[in-house]
Amino acid sequence: MFIYNITIKVNNSILKQWMKWQMEEHVPQIMGTHLFSGYKVYRLLEQDEVEEITYIFQYHTDDIKNYQNYIVEHAPLLREKAISKWGRWVYCF
Repeated sequence: MFIYNITIKVNNSILKQWMKWQMEEHVPQIMGTHLFSGYKVYRLLEQDEVEEITYIFQYHTDDIKNYQNYIVEHAPLLREKAISKWGRWVYCF
């Protein structure tokens, strides 16, 4: 199994709106590519949470070609949508 891991720091001021968007729009768009068999969401503990909360999204696939296809064909557009919507309030790595 292969895991596509995205760690995201989200400003507390937009957390509820961002999580709603993430779960109702962004994750369904990623899963709608049919390149991943599932996903998990985690909140990272023992981080300074005064201004930001850290989440980890992991998308699972059994085929490395699915991951590569996603990175080339889908990730740039979905990443641009996220940056356009949330800008400086969200930091992904």
